[in-house]
Amino acid sequence: MINLLVSNVYYLYLFSFWILLLVLVDHGALGVAVNDCKESKCGSGPAVRFPFRIKGRHPDHCGYPQLGFDLSCSERKETLLELPNSVKLLVKKIDYFSQVVTVSDPQGCLLKQLPNLNLSASPFQFHHYELGYWENCTIFHCLKRTQWSAATQVSCQSAPNYYVYSNPSNSGDDVNKVFNCTKMYEIINIPYELCNGNNRIVHLNWSYPRCSSCEEQYKYCKLKADSTQPVIDCYGNLERKRSLNKFLAAGIALGLFLLIVTVIAVFYIYGFNKKEKEYQSKIEKFLEDYKAFKPTRYSYNDIKRITNQFKEELGEGAYGTVYKGKISEEILVAIKVLKNSKGNGEEFVNEVRIIGKIHHVNVVRLVGFCADGFRRALIYEYLPNGSLARFISPADAKNHFLGWKRMQDIALGVAKGIEYLHQGCNQRILHFDINPHNILLDHNFNPKISDFGLAKLCLQDQSAVSMTTARGTIGYMAPEVFSRNFGNVSYKSDVYSFGMLVLEMVGGRKNVDVNQGNDEQIYFPEWIYNLLEGGEDLRLEIDAEEDAKIAKKLAIVGLWCIQWNPVDRPSMKIAVQMLEGEGDNLPIPANPFSSTNPTRTNARIPGRQLHHELEAISETE
Repeated sequence: MINLLVSNVYYLYLFSFWILLLVLVDHGALGVAVNDCKESKCGSGPAVRFPFRIKGRHPDHCGYPQLGFDLSCSERKETLLELPNSVKLLVKKIDYFSQVVTVSDPQGCLLKQLPNLNLSASPFQFHHYELGYWENCTIFHCLKRTQWSAATQVSCQSAPNYYVYSNPSNSGDDVNKVFNCTKMYEIINIPYELCNGNNRIVHLNWSYPRCSSCEEQYKYCKLKADSTQPVIDCYGNLERKRSLNKFLAAGIALGLFLLIVTVIAVFYIYGFNKKEKEYQSKIEKFLEDYKAFKPTRYSYNDIKRITNQFKEELGEGAYGTVYKGKISEEILVAIKVLKNSKGNGEEFVNEVRIIGKIHHVNVVRLVGFCADGFRRALIYEYLPNGSLARFISPADAKNHFLGWKRMQDIALGVAKGIEYLHQGCNQRILHFDINPHNILLDHNFNPKISDFGLAKLCLQDQSAVSMTTARGTIGYMAPEVFSRNFGNVSYKSDVYSFGMLVLEMVGGRKNVDVNQGNDEQIYFPEWIYNLLEGGEDLRLEIDAEEDAKIAKKLAIVGLWCIQWNPVDRPSMKIAVQMLEGEGDNLPIPANPFSSTNPTRTNARIPGRQLHHELEAISETE
């Protein structure tokens, strides 16, 4: 055994020697090459090479013959990019492989430069963000600070008694509604992130010349010398462009590597610490599992190992059983093992296709999945506080009730999560099953939307979606989901479900006997509406005045969201703004209930049976 190990080390030394010799000889062969387009820098800025060139330092043929690829060095040794309309930007980074250049404004006020930025006359365009979207941006100034939640103050353009704000133009809000404010200008069709007045950098990408093909081969890119057209050619080797000192450093590193191999071999001969090896193996497994954002695919044997043979069951639903698992000592997961029954195929594909691509603080993260023959499972991040359904209870239930401030934070978090699904992605995501069981809480009670098995994708400008029959959970489904006579199914259907969720958070699960001796029961949301319309308290046994304000605000927002006609419901963006506001001036919405008979408020509030799930349905477009 020892002789075999020594022999292997000898051959490793011999192989490394020849590799080092070939590297040094190759460097000598390249050392005689003359290149008047050498890579250069302005001070400590990014490396500049084709298709860019530094004016006054590189000849004309070193850059691509189109306006926009000529850079210059400032007196402060900063790299400057000059675009049409005399717009000058600082170059922070150049990614030649992705063909993206990161720039900023020299004065630190990027939004001030954007109106003059005419990219159509340059080789650049705004870099495409996979999950971002584009919109117009309105800039306006006010004589005093405004608490308008839809606007962001532009600090670099503001001054005492002169406050400049930016606001997405397609948000549905009107600048004229803000007192003492005047519109300055509008920037057309920019990435959503740039409308934030304090964003200091912007990413631009170029399509031509396509030097990324050369970068993939670790080669330089240049203009073809014998062509009358601007055609590119690949040459040389990027990995070989190093000074002699760097190659010597590589040789030293290789020698150190051999020394380390020898030391490891000695440790192996005399016995390596078994516990240490296991620890290193766990680290490598963790890094392997989390090296990318995309969910990892696991085998069914992996699922059994992670769950310790399905030892700890967390719960069971209509589509499968959820078990607690452990990928490593630090990483806990919840694994839903799907039943082999009707509807699983659609739910499984929906979960992996939709939730696997999105990342938001209020949406549960899909860690991985299993599709091993007929066995299917979904692996989520583990959220220790379970579902919101555990904590929806009357305010007098001290052992479960979380308090009105935290309930408001949970409602706001859920609203932001749904708003992201509706507006934050390239395609709008309709959940169709918002209910307390599908809202999970982390260790800090931050809410995360889960269970996308009934979700549906549609275009951002699509006003309605088609489906063959109702889908969702009874008690949270919008009227139009049951029947098209009530309107088209759209993102407003999720708004209705959110409204029912908020109203259940306000009322809890326990009946409130507001008139002892009367056995009549009425629909809880209608009972709440009649109290608010009559100017009465909510009769929810709330002691603190601040808590009463929160409960009233949540109730009003919920009633707005459950309007019978989808057109009368607010968007989730407006719902977020309502929840973030003080709530004192929120108007009471129109009566959302079809009954024309006045409803008594001195009755017993019924228990709400809202958790019978419908069977998952097939769908045609």
